[in-house]
Amino acid sequence: MADALVSEGFSARMMAAIGRTGPLCAGIDPSASLLDAWGLSDDVAGIREFGARCVDAFAGVVPVVKPQVAFFERFGSAGIAALETLIKDARDAGLLVIADAKRGDIGSTMEAYASTWLDPRSPLVADAVTAMPYLGIGSLQPMFDLAAAHGRGVIVVVRSSNPEGRALQEALTESGGGPSVQDMLLAQIAELNAGGLPLPGTAGAVVGATLVPSAFPLGSLGGPILAPGVGAQGATASDVAHLFRGCGPGSVLASASRSVLAAGPDLTSLRAAALASRDQMALALG
Repeated sequence: MADALVSEGFSARMMAAIGRTGPLCAGIDPSASLLDAWGLSDDVAGIREFGARCVDAFAGVVPVVKPQVAFFERFGSAGIAALETLIKDARDAGLLVIADAKRGDIGSTMEAYASTWLDPRSPLVADAVTAMPYLGIGSLQPMFDLAAAHGRGVIVVVRSSNPEGRALQEALTESGGGPSVQDMLLAQIAELNAGGLPLPGTAGAVVGATLVPSAFPLGSLGGPILAPGVGAQGATASDVAHLFRGCGPGSVLASASRSVLAAGPDLTSLRAAALASRDQMALALG
């Protein structure tokens, strides 16, 4: 049975949240190096404190936070418990949460991944989850279906900001005669949002802000776009403005992690860094 969120869907809630606070997703990445820079121990206590400070700093400043699941998983069950607490605290503070899990598999395994991150009965349920499509976009159908049933989102990694992904994502389909892999995936996501799912806007895409535009018109995607690469990876506000021109208001969410988190552990400095990045992105996206 669908929960109360299904009346809106993730895309609509993201757009509304961006309208209130601006188009920035703040990453929560408690890496060993960041914990050390913050004067925190590289253990479960450290990641719990790190997450709590991020929620305090970002609530009311950005619309969305994105915990990187791997930094919690490395501590086993206790790390997962810390992630559960972070997700709950962030959502209680009015933040939308994208679980940066990048899951991708087939059949019953994909159903289990979907249940973990998108079923409201799960202690790890988030507002959206990132997913990998390179077993075929159809392999993600269990995630799309569950997300649509519960008003949540699936953000598909299509055009990543890392240079190692370019050869695969830019490769041409159909023995060189078709669109690139990334443009094929974007078209498939657009098709899902145009009628392939009961809740339009359920499917979104990761499109790195460090990249040049591809052939696919991003304004026709019909779902949310998460744009990593801002700050530490080199993307600027002008890059964001160029790449995402033509996209509708509130459809693009720039993502910054290290460049904002480097301002911690002081909450005032962390909040100021998020505000500055948010306002730059708001100006760029118009």
